[in-house]
Order: sequence, then structure tokens, then C-alpha cells
Amino acid sequence: MSNTAETEVKKTTDAYDASKIQVLEGLEAVRKRPAMYIGSTGPSGLHHLVYEVVDNSVDEILAGRCSSVTVTIHQGNSITVQDDGSGIPVDPMPDPKFKGKSALEVIMTVLHAGGKFDKSAYKVSGGLHGVGVTCVNALSEWLKAEVHKDGKVWVQSYKRGKPDGPVSVEGKTEDHGTIISFKPDPDIFNGHMYSFDTLANRLRELAFLNAGAKITIIDEREDKKHTFHYEGGIAQ
Repeated sequence: MSNTAETEVKKTTDAYDASKIQVLEGLEAVRKRPAMYIGSTGPSGLHHLVYEVVDNSVDEILAGRCSSVTVTIHQGNSITVQDDGSGIPVDPMPDPKFKGKSALEVIMTVLHAGGKFDKSAYKVSGGLHGVGVTCVNALSEWLKAEVHKDGKVWVQSYKRGKPDGPVSVEGKTEDHGTIISFKPDPDIFNGHMYSFDTLANRLRELAFLNAGAKITIIDEREDKKHTFHYEGGIAQ
């Protein structure tokens, strides 16, 4: 007689049918499975949010439209990334399915929406091809996008990826560029905090790879600041 114990498989009376199929739409999918999009919800994923926003600014550098990027770590673990590029487009989307929404809102709230798919907009680009900044928005407790473009300041704010209201004009400007401020959702990132050294190392690498660009990091928590600027780039 065999001494091998038999394993009893418990059967369930619950039917596996169409009612058990869940369809996660839009940014809900990102919030439900964040690691699928940014790798983890630990320190590496937290810092990856900054890299994705900075990559958009680097794309502007590669396109010859930007020369300066500043990353600021604020008290309370929020981040601001500011560049002097051409600014995210704010005009209405021509596709009727977007019902006249601003390109800014579509880029910030719709996965796989961005200029990186258009070869005439970006000859070379990094990031997650239209997913990056959208994921940052989805995984942030709050986010504010401010675009200085065509003499106006365009603003839209979001909470956990959802717009508080439409894109609006909040003033005049002689500047150009994009300012993205956000606070990672502590419910997702479990209280992990930003590291000045981790971000500084990444920004130093980007400055080496983009000759002439000026990339600055400021940490308001410890009154620290460093600017990376290499005229010779990687050859320096």
C-alpha cells in the first residue's frame, strides 16, 4: 500500500463566467497594477516617476527646443520639474473622439498619447512612449501641469489622474516651457522618500549625454543645490 498522501482538491460552486471578467479602463489600470508600468512601488518606482517627467524635457533638448531643466524636491516629498522647452501643446485635439479636449489634458490622462509617435515632432526620444507622464499623473495624489506658451500660462490640476476641471488660462507670460509639479500617492508608495543623491546621479548622467544642456537639482528639505553642465558632453 502506498504511503503517499492524496491531495484533496477543493471544488468551488462559483461559476467562472463573464461576470468574473474585469475591464480596467484608462488610468484605473495603472493604479491597480502600478508595477506593470514603473517596475515597482518601492524606492526605484518612486524615483522613476521623476525620470519619466525629466525624459519629456530631455526629448525637448534632443529636438533642439530646450536648454535648461530644473528638478526641485519640496518639503512633503513633492516634486517640480521645469524646463524652457516649447511647452506641451494646449490646442484642441482634432480627433472627434476627444470632443475638443486640450492636447494637454489628453497627454496627461490618456495612455499612449504623445508626440513621440510622430517622427516629425521628435527625431529621437526616451521615456515610455506616451505612457510615462500619464502614469506619473495616475500614481500621484495630486499633479499640476503649467504650460508657458504663445504668451499665455495654461494650467490644469489633477487628483489621482482625474482633472479637477478643464485647461484654463491663468495669466500672461513672456517665457516658454513646461512645469510639472506632483506628489506621489503615499497609498501606493508606502511613505518612501526621495533621495537627493539618487536623483542627482541620474541627472548627472543625462547632462553628460546631452552636451550643453544645463540640468539643476534643488533639495528644499536640506537647502542643497547642484547644477550639471558639460559643454563637451560625454567626451568631457
